[in-house]
Amino acid sequence: MQDLYPSRKSQEVSIIPRKDPVIHAGEGQENHSPLSQQQIDSYEKNGFLMLESFFSENEVKEMSKEIYGLADEYKQSDKPEVVREPTSEEIRSIFAVHQNSDYFDKVSADQRLLDIVNYLLGGDVYVNQSRINYKPGFTGKEFYWHSDFETWHVEDGMPRMRAVSVSIALSDNYSFNGPLMLIPGSHEHFISCIGEAPEDHYKKSLKMQEFGVPDHDSMRWLAEEYGISVPTGPAGSVLLFECNTMHGSNSNITPYGRNNLFMVYNSVENRLVEPFSGAAPRPEFIAARKKLPVLG
Repeated sequence: MQDLYPSRKSQEVSIIPRKDPVIHAGEGQENHSPLSQQQIDSYEKNGFLMLESFFSENEVKEMSKEIYGLADEYKQSDKPEVVREPTSEEIRSIFAVHQNSDYFDKVSADQRLLDIVNYLLGGDVYVNQSRINYKPGFTGKEFYWHSDFETWHVEDGMPRMRAVSVSIALSDNYSFNGPLMLIPGSHEHFISCIGEAPEDHYKKSLKMQEFGVPDHDSMRWLAEEYGISVPTGPAGSVLLFECNTMHGSNSNITPYGRNNLFMVYNSVENRLVEPFSGAAPRPEFIAARKKLPVLG
């Protein structure tokens, strides 16, 4: 398969114009959008959309109960799905929660979410990745700037930009407790990265990413061209962002924790192929290849 978005293959950075649509809804779907035209236009232009208070207070309580229950269950676990902070034993993320939890499997198939995702991606989807991200007060560490698609393309073999991330806020997102920062409009540009990732790179990158991060000049250009947005909202809000949108977050040194449930939906027409890096595929709990129930 032709590599339309080469990265980590040169010592020079390239900025490649996007070759895929942002909204994939096809003929016949125009009049069945679960989003308003204003919301559709905003997502297409900016590469993300915040839906405040999407889930009810009771639903948030249930989800929060479940994520803390999993944290207790996996507290002493050495399973690879459990990622710990680089400088402590605190849990940073738990992966594949839609596979290992009946409760989160149901959340991933919530029809309200699927209606939106199916529209944006133009048809049936599957969950390519799911995880809980914990960012406790005082100690929650940063996630450096990156485009998810760059990693998913190079290390997992995602062919095209036809995936969307759904981040469900399970605590209030303030401007100061390490919320996600995004660069609106960055999804229109693929920033190639320098440096071939070592074998089993995921074991380090899930804690602190070294490879697959943009160079400073490209980041400066994106920020000066488009600015930086920090969507905030109460627990229960949902942030949808396009797979190539540049994003990251600061450390949380406030007393207020920030936890979220994160799910990646990929089009069934965009299933993973061999990684474009030529390396072995990352494990199933990071990038689904075998367990692909279609959600529609």
